Amino acid sequence: MRNEGLGSWPVRRARKTPHRTALLHDGRPTDYLTLYARTTRLAHALRARGVRRGDRIAYLGPNHPSFLETLFAAGMLGAVFVPLNTRLAGPEIAYQLTDCGVAVLVHGPGYAELVDGLPAGTGLRTRVEVGTAYETALAEAPEDPIDEPVGPDDVCLIMYTSGTTGRPKGAVLTHGNLTWNAVNVLVDHDLIAAERALVCAPLFHTAALNMLTLPVLLKGGTCVLVESFDPAAVLGLVERHRITFMFGVPTMFDLMARHPRWAEADLSSLRILTCGGSPVPAPLIAAYQERGLTFLQGYGMTEAAPGTLFLDAEHAVGKAGSAGVPHFFSDARVVRPDLTPVGVGETGEVVVRGPHVMPGYWGLPEETAAAFADGWFRSGDAARVDEDGYVYIVDRIKDMIISGGENVYPAEIEELLLSHPDIVECAVIGVPDDKWGEVPRAVVVPREGASPDPAGILASLAGRLAKYKIPKSLVVADELPRTASGKLLKSRLRERYGSASQVRKAP
Repeated sequence: MRNEGLGSWPVRRARKTPHRTALLHDGRPTDYLTLYARTTRLAHALRARGVRRGDRIAYLGPNHPSFLETLFAAGMLGAVFVPLNTRLAGPEIAYQLTDCGVAVLVHGPGYAELVDGLPAGTGLRTRVEVGTAYETALAEAPEDPIDEPVGPDDVCLIMYTSGTTGRPKGAVLTHGNLTWNAVNVLVDHDLIAAERALVCAPLFHTAALNMLTLPVLLKGGTCVLVESFDPAAVLGLVERHRITFMFGVPTMFDLMARHPRWAEADLSSLRILTCGGSPVPAPLIAAYQERGLTFLQGYGMTEAAPGTLFLDAEHAVGKAGSAGVPHFFSDARVVRPDLTPVGVGETGEVVVRGPHVMPGYWGLPEETAAAFADGWFRSGDAARVDEDGYVYIVDRIKDMIISGGENVYPAEIEELLLSHPDIVECAVIGVPDDKWGEVPRAVVVPREGASPDPAGILASLAGRLAKYKIPKSLVVADELPRTASGKLLKSRLRERYGSASQVRKAP
């Protein structure tokens, strides 16, 4: 085959395991032969609408087989797939469509009104709504094989970063980037062909797509697609479908553990639980260990497709709190500003290189050049390394607080605050101080029904943190400002709570 990219995966898998179930959505199974046939028909339909090699095809909608059909169809044509975050507002969607020059938009029926309201200046040529219009397009299209020459270095998708500062940037990921990342998952997660993965995190995020769905489909397993996360529904799906593999962020796993059905749910089929997005609190690890389940934690970034570091089950307890060591085909270091490796216990920046790391940001040559140093991608994340080479993520470098000449990393304080029974979310920022330059301030969201005492919470940190690290003030807030993808917006947090005056209760 001339196509060496993701667009060839459906035909390669169909010739090996045509009748094995690839996708299960809303009770309806799709085997690999059907996935190949539908993907091929969609590719013909898109080509008939003028899509050519290099054109951008966007998808807007919840987890659904059409998301993956569109991704693979784009790959068949040598086109570029652009997954859009369903939580974004119209102007944010319009920016991304315009920024990368999307030609065709495939969208779910629930987004017709938003799409209708997009400004004319986006340059969008055509749209296809999932449902009747989508199925008609497939039915009318031929099923003749398509074998467009596509190589590992050709662009496969543009995945926009969350944009915690300024406009989001489009990380350009090649077919080779995604394939090597999937190989890393196959190697380090020990995936098997009988895998049954529950995809309840959104596919437009890099972890659900690249760390879960694509590796499972490459191996020939089954992906159960769920349009939104609900803890009760997830517990039921794990039982009903004998789920072996799932990914979630700590909040999702916490909601499951707090559900009334948690103690009685049959979770015996679960073999792999991967958790990312933020460190897993120790009490949550303990709750799952009581059920005989262990989290496989890791660290990654959109720009690395995303897997970079991985903590396997063997070391999940002994190295709790660590992000692990580099994936098999990944090189990662913690370095000083001059790129020399840090010593044991010394804090530095995580840098990564490997076949899974993006070539750059879409249309941003200066930002791309600034993100790389001597071939290494600079993550902007601070970390330290222990004597065994295990990496511990400390914080974002730009979020570091310098108090009286001492470096204070908010994540260290946040981890302890999250162990308090009255706190469900928290963030620590620096605020001006006449004596120390700046000092930490905690912003916490209480658990439902709790009435946390700020003074008592701060006092509970005494003896657990150096005195200069203990926040000098605490704010109780209803919620923390986040991006559409759920990332904490510390810039907005500072705007809202970063004044010099001590605040005890948010208005």
